[in-house]
Amino acid sequence: MKLERKHAYVLLGIAAWNVVTYLRFIKALMDTEDRPTGYYVAHTILIIVNLLIAALLGTWGVRAYKAAKAPVSPGQNSSV
Repeated sequence: MKLERKHAYVLLGIAAWNVVTYLRFIKALMDTEDRPTGYYVAHTILIIVNLLIAALLGTWGVRAYKAAKAPVSPGQNSSV
């Protein structure tokens, strides 16, 4: 599958959205009180996993953007 610049924008947008929303979630989690320890452990794991997903999608988005920007010579595979 050939990734185009529009795919890169979508990947980068989703990655940015995940980072923004989960940073706000971290702030909200820090403001809560009187919760069981399991609540904080479970939500911390969710935050870490989603930020890792954001990093992965951001990496793919940057690679797709660079690949769509680079000129393709004949006989070279243009897929990412």
